[in-house]
Amino acid sequence: MRLLIWLVTLMAAAIGIAVTARFNPGNVVLFYPPHRIDMSLNLFVVVLMLLFATLYVLVRTFYATARMPQRVAAYRQRRRERDGNKGLRDALKALFEGRFGHAEKAAMRAADLPENTGLAALIGARAAHRMREPARRDAWLAGISHDTTLKTARLMTLTELLVDDHRPEAALEAVAELNASGQRHIHALQWAMKANQQARNWPEVLRLVRILDKRNALHPALARRLREMAYEALLGGEDHDAESIRWTWATVPPQDRTVPYVAARAAGAFNARGLHDEARAIAEESLKANWDERVVRAYRDAASPAGSPSLLAQIEACETWRRERPQDAELALTLGTLCLKQKLWGKAQRYLEQALSDATEAAMVREAHLKLAQMHEALGQDELAAKHYRQCALATVL
Repeated sequence: MRLLIWLVTLMAAAIGIAVTARFNPGNVVLFYPPHRIDMSLNLFVVVLMLLFATLYVLVRTFYATARMPQRVAAYRQRRRERDGNKGLRDALKALFEGRFGHAEKAAMRAADLPENTGLAALIGARAAHRMREPARRDAWLAGISHDTTLKTARLMTLTELLVDDHRPEAALEAVAELNASGQRHIHALQWAMKANQQARNWPEVLRLVRILDKRNALHPALARRLREMAYEALLGGEDHDAESIRWTWATVPPQDRTVPYVAARAAGAFNARGLHDEARAIAEESLKANWDERVVRAYRDAASPAGSPSLLAQIEACETWRRERPQDAELALTLGTLCLKQKLWGKAQRYLEQALSDATEAAMVREAHLKLAQMHEALGQDELAAKHYRQCALATVL
């Protein structure tokens, strides 16, 4: 439709010009003594238009020639941008495909464009790291150390790569620099937690686990396992004495003290240092909140001396729990062990035999037979004692 309108307009203009030129009797005289030129007005108009067109072409040609260097420079810049952007895309694609050599080469091409230098360096550093080339990785990152706009990205990349390279000290330095700049987003906290885990800085690991757990940034199973590892390291160290284990336990948050694996580990640590009263208090507090066989075993190991009021209190507490859990083999074994220590032979035999019948683990069977053997031996019943010793030995072999 548009073409038809243009054709009609051109035809109308041509017809108008032809009619006007046919009925135009005017002349134009150009006089320059002693010369005189006479021409029709139509010819003069045509000549004037040709002259204007010629001058226009000459001016445009001169202008285009004068701008040629700028146009060539702009063309080269566009080509450089096109090649640099293509190199950046190729580098990202190769990095995600796992072709790290191609990724680094493409990053080198992309780095020729100043706007892509920073991102190309991050890609090149990751590719070099995957190829186990730490020197090239560090060179890539050092090249953008002065770029403030990429500081966070550089530090995050550096932290991740150093953690992957098992260099926690250097990774923690990067984390400290990152924290100094005010960047504390979840991903940074996750890598900081991993770096502290490698450095065995368990108090900081626990702090970061609590923060990430509140933000739902950790799987519950992973958070639980990290807490177990941290408390096992904090409470299970061989270098602890009585005062240091008390100080360590005082730093544990109240909400974690009743967690079974924490309480069991802590009670075991206190028992190992002869602090049985404190171990019993820890176990009792935990059992009130969360019943767990590991804590019951720790409570059994924290038995008071024979004849002491605290041992009788332990037996009473266990009998109260026994009424609530009549089929608990671990509790029966604990109660039998405490009664044996108090020389309550009848109760001890009844509870130990009940534990033996309800036991599902070989370790529990061995301990029950051993306690029964000790009881019969103390009563002078050598034949029964020998029988249980044999059963204990068989359970150990099996």
